[in-house]
Amino acid sequence: MNRYMNRAAASSIDDVDVILFVVDGMNWTKEDEAVLERLKASAKAPVILVVNKVDKLADKEVLLPQIEKLSAQFDFAKVVPISARKGMNLDELEREIKTLMPEGELIFPEDQFTDRSSRFLAAELVREQLFRHLGQELPYSITVEIEQFDDEDKMYRIGAVIYVERDGQKSIVIGKGGSLLKSVGRDARIEMQTLFDKKVFLRLWVKVREGWGDNERMLKNLGYNDEL
Repeated sequence: MNRYMNRAAASSIDDVDVILFVVDGMNWTKEDEAVLERLKASAKAPVILVVNKVDKLADKEVLLPQIEKLSAQFDFAKVVPISARKGMNLDELEREIKTLMPEGELIFPEDQFTDRSSRFLAAELVREQLFRHLGQELPYSITVEIEQFDDEDKMYRIGAVIYVERDGQKSIVIGKGGSLLKSVGRDARIEMQTLFDKKVFLRLWVKVREGWGDNERMLKNLGYNDEL
């Protein structure tokens, strides 16, 4: 999974109009350094440095030296400090993105908002609710597969399997008395009905599949491939 995500991110650098390089406040890791080296080597699009979590800084004056230090390492088009959680300065970030985006002809019809299938969107909505309900506890060890997607005229009947890597993770996802899984299913179903404009009957199962994130064949079956 990590290899896939790295390939997807790296390949996108060569085919975008603007790049957002997001760093974690005052922290600078070896992973950040690796990303910066990749940008130096191949980035053709303008790069905005996005410094996140600035709301956690008790003394905002320490931010300026950090920004100056990072700016000296690369010719960023703009540096924008933000707090994604609190929505701080996101309007400014959006404005900067718009100024750097070139105008072009419409590639898709105006009413088309995605080229993904309904099955893919259903899986993503379940994953979204897992992120919301679990926070940072487990989501990166979890994936979702849609096993059933039946159109029954007035209703979609959807069955989804949530794969985890260990038994302990399974009990966390299910929750006490199944409470967490019920909440995930309820909220995902509401989002699906809004998206599909149709009644949805959703069933969720949780299964253990050890090492699914390192299984190339399973990742392809789940829809993770280099063509995405």
